[in-house]
Amino acid sequence: MKAITRLLAAACCLTATQAAFSQTWPTKPIKIVVPLSAGSSSDQVVRMIAPKLSEALNQPVFVENLPGAGGNRGSDFVAKSAPDGYTLLLGTSSSHGINVSLYSKMPYDAVKDFAPITLIGYTGFIMMANPALGVKSVHDLVALSKAKPGTLNYGSNGNGTSSHLGMEMFKAQSGLDAKHVPYRGGAQANADLIAGHVPLALDAIPVALPLVRAGKVVALGVTNHTRSSLAPDIPGISETYPGFEFTAWIGFWAPEHTPREVINRMNAELVKVMSMPDVKARMSTNGWEVATSTPDAFGSFVKKEIEKWGVVVKATGARVD
Repeated sequence: MKAITRLLAAACCLTATQAAFSQTWPTKPIKIVVPLSAGSSSDQVVRMIAPKLSEALNQPVFVENLPGAGGNRGSDFVAKSAPDGYTLLLGTSSSHGINVSLYSKMPYDAVKDFAPITLIGYTGFIMMANPALGVKSVHDLVALSKAKPGTLNYGSNGNGTSSHLGMEMFKAQSGLDAKHVPYRGGAQANADLIAGHVPLALDAIPVALPLVRAGKVVALGVTNHTRSSLAPDIPGISETYPGFEFTAWIGFWAPEHTPREVINRMNAELVKVMSMPDVKARMSTNGWEVATSTPDAFGSFVKKEIEKWGVVVKATGARVD
């Protein structure tokens, strides 16, 4: 009984300490870790909203890039940081969705090692073709591949990336016959697409749309569940193949055991920031659609994404290590 009493007393003390801490938080600068290179689309988003968070929280909010291993390096750093609300993660659909199945050994548990805060945005992808291929729609593309089997290939941003796995999802549903050609990033893949070295590619709307608008490639469809508000003239692939959908998304996490009061405060401030008209406008300009959530809803969403991408990774046999 004495042992139980001591445990209860300790739990009460911890709860009281956390409550007191959350009432004073934040009292020092907050660091947001981005597990991608500076200048990436996700990095641009967080650098746009960091000053607004700083104003709302009355503390400096700065961004640190820790790229590597498809987002695993920076995510692992946050997972192992103190759960005090002063180190947060701007994670992605790769770091907390795809990589769980793609890497044979993960340095962190994408669910258990983090406290979800909120989803903040997503973007679809555009399936693109070189104009010389002579197709105008995904229907035309699949028909061509069946008429000339073994003749098509497609470029991706690399083995196991969203552009690779998304195309494999499409192949499984549509029957498209096309061989994968991995590149070391989207810039190289798209350069070869434009030059005609590969006839097909899939890339995120922020990257692909300028190529479409410039007439360098032909847009065959978007991967959103409906037409994207950023490109309403491009049909959704789901219009031809019902149920086909995938997007890339970004959201905020804190280390596991961060006080719930801090998570709720950060969620509230992020939701406010993402609802600001100028933020929505700049997100749209950069190719993102704003989407926020409660911490619990975000956590449930991530679990479903892990399951979805796990099926795709298994089906494709994709592996990074």
